[in-house]
Amino acid sequence: MTMKFLLPLAALGLTTALAGPAAAEKIANKVAVFTGLDKITGRTIDFDVYVDETVRFGTLRVTPKVCYSRPTTEAAETDGFVEVEEITLDNEIKRIFSGWMFAASPGLNAVEHPVYDVWLIGCRMDSEVPPPVANAADVRVAVSNQVGAGAGNVDDGAPVVLTFVGGIPLPPDKPAMPSMMMEETPPPETAPAENTDGQILD
Repeated sequence: MTMKFLLPLAALGLTTALAGPAAAEKIANKVAVFTGLDKITGRTIDFDVYVDETVRFGTLRVTPKVCYSRPTTEAAETDGFVEVEEITLDNEIKRIFSGWMFAASPGLNAVEHPVYDVWLIGCRMDSEVPPPVANAADVRVAVSNQVGAGAGNVDDGAPVVLTFVGGIPLPPDKPAMPSMMMEETPPPETAPAENTDGQILD
């Protein structure tokens, strides 16, 4: 083989080496899966949100724009572009987050909120939750998809009025717990035996 044929082959090999391995194929899913945390009560739920649907968790409105995963033959990697808004006590909507969330690193780009936290945990193609109705004006409330934690239980989404001290919210008063102390019960009275004539019976 002459030199003029070897040079193009060498150049082709160099180009392939510089290009590196092909980028992993992304799968655009229809449903994003989130975990929502109420920092005051410690309650968490996992809930599904369709892409471009807005769902309310507490005073937050969560809208995933895309949710990407990888084929099973590739290393697991799930990410999505998400917008999060807050419903203020004045019933105004304020954007507090707009960016990429990574399921493998939820703290890398986290939502900053004193009461609620939301992070992406997965993507899927379908959900047991019915898809949103086109042009619907109502915003659906987050529904737990955890069977063990009571699937179908919804977050009431009511605004929480908190007292802040030094920028830190104080937890609300907890309801009084019923007493767990057992009340002492007096021993039952024993009726005297009849016709004993003062004798002690065994």
